[in-house]
Amino acid sequence: MPPDNGESADFISVVDLLLDTETLDDFLHGLAEAAMTYAPRATGCGITLQRDGQFLTVTSAGTDAAALDEKQYGLNDGPCLQALRTGQEIHVGDMLEEQRWGTYPAHAVASGTRSSLSLPIAERTDTAGALNLYAPEPHGFDDSDQPALRVLASQATGAIALAQRITQSSQFTKDVQQALRSRAVIDQAMGLIMAQQRCSSSEAFAILRTTSQNRNIKLRDLCTDLITRLTGQPPTEAEDLRPPEV
Repeated sequence: MPPDNGESADFISVVDLLLDTETLDDFLHGLAEAAMTYAPRATGCGITLQRDGQFLTVTSAGTDAAALDEKQYGLNDGPCLQALRTGQEIHVGDMLEEQRWGTYPAHAVASGTRSSLSLPIAERTDTAGALNLYAPEPHGFDDSDQPALRVLASQATGAIALAQRITQSSQFTKDVQQALRSRAVIDQAMGLIMAQQRCSSSEAFAILRTTSQNRNIKLRDLCTDLITRLTGQPPTEAEDLRPPEV
């Protein structure tokens, strides 16, 4: 039974979802299923995200949602896309009376859907989306717990933002590791030149940089070739530079 207060509606259930799921898609699927408990007359719920300029139903619960979402993507118009683009909730009381979105309302009625509710997710971000609910009867969301549904949409926004930060952090870590590996190879080459030329580290680096520019070859590649030719062995491999696993 839905809680009385939408603001406290899903604190426990969202924590449970986070503990019980291992991926963002699993978490969003759990949110879609939870949304239907707060809209008892809904027969389908889908979550739309925009990725690389394309619209995608990343998960759905119940029936009808995925097909209705896809119809809107094909038309490039509809309540879920309007919610995604404007950051506003779009409530359709009766598709038979709806004049927006071209042929979509007639298609929805023919598919057995008379009302819908779309709530924005992660509005004004690179991964904006919408939580979309569909009901077979008109005004199917008049008795829904809309504050609780807004909590769920907000939780989806937070989960997506967290996933983006993790992805960015992972890429940053990879970039740092690559930079460290390149630096190690360059340092090894500089050490060889310093020993051969009896020069300082800055002079050795200047020799490498000038040679790299004159030969139009990346500095790391030049250093790798130099180390291999002079020592008969390649420089320290990447595995030697990785932090120990915990």
